[in-house]
Amino acid sequence: MLAITQKQVKKLIPLSNIKIVIKAVENAFGDYGRELVQMPCKQYLYFTENNGDLRVMPSYSSVLKMAGTKIVNVHPDNPKKGLLTVMASIILNDPKTGMPVAIMDGSYITAMRTGAAGAVAAKYLAREDASTFGVVGAGVQAIYQIAATSKVRKLKDIAVADPNKKAVDNLIKILAKEGIEVREGTLEEVCGMDIVTTTTPVRKPIVKKEWIKPGAHINAIGADAEGKEELEPEILKSAKIIIDDWAQASHSGEINVPVHQGLITKDDIFAGLGEIVAGKKQGRASAEEITMFDSTGLGLQDLYTAAEVLKLAKKEGVGKEIELI
Repeated sequence: MLAITQKQVKKLIPLSNIKIVIKAVENAFGDYGRELVQMPCKQYLYFTENNGDLRVMPSYSSVLKMAGTKIVNVHPDNPKKGLLTVMASIILNDPKTGMPVAIMDGSYITAMRTGAAGAVAAKYLAREDASTFGVVGAGVQAIYQIAATSKVRKLKDIAVADPNKKAVDNLIKILAKEGIEVREGTLEEVCGMDIVTTTTPVRKPIVKKEWIKPGAHINAIGADAEGKEELEPEILKSAKIIIDDWAQASHSGEINVPVHQGLITKDDIFAGLGEIVAGKKQGRASAEEITMFDSTGLGLQDLYTAAEVLKLAKKEGVGKEIELI
């Protein structure tokens, strides 16, 4: 079995080359839409006394002929302890024998593939002439959302809003090194742009319907657990809603609170992103409609990205062979 560290994964696919991950994630959604995969719903363990959770995400692709499982935590208080909020590991298995073929860091992969999912959604749902991009929240994920979305649309103005000015300055500095210019904006300003991405952990809506302009595309990324909600429900009621997976989104995505409150139902969901990527349903139908993608994160995104990492590692002789069994 090949063991691949985070440092090695970053070297194989640096942020500047996130296009590799965007393509892998697009393929994952397409194969999901074509029903060529297996993916049980994400399972949660909640550590209420520590304000965190652990998630297990298995999947299998008949196209890749590979199975994989990611184990990932989300502990918002970790930065106070000098640890990352999100940490993960991924194991890949040969479906012919069940033998593990690789174990690798999944933290960087999680960040990259989540950013890539936002880019895929923007590619299929944002207007072709979308040129302004607003991001709510300046945490780590915002960096990957901006880096990825910049690869699928020609953006003339990118702005981020966050009350933590230090986080904003850090984001601007990191992306400047990638040749991406970002500026600070107000919450209302960034929500009025062509593409709006939300990346916060809030449990009460902070994005108002009146700020969203006709023709906008919204990527709702932050809501990834039960009770989390970033957008006013009125936005969902007036938007074309696209999800990654109904079971996950209705439980822990942006739609989870409105669904549990009876404000929207499954009938209000236009499509899964996989259906649109696979060509089974049309994405944007007009320049005026508001589209919204509810991203909860699929195990398939991790599987397809990790498979790409493994392929590159073998090609470049990266990683350490270990005898686990």
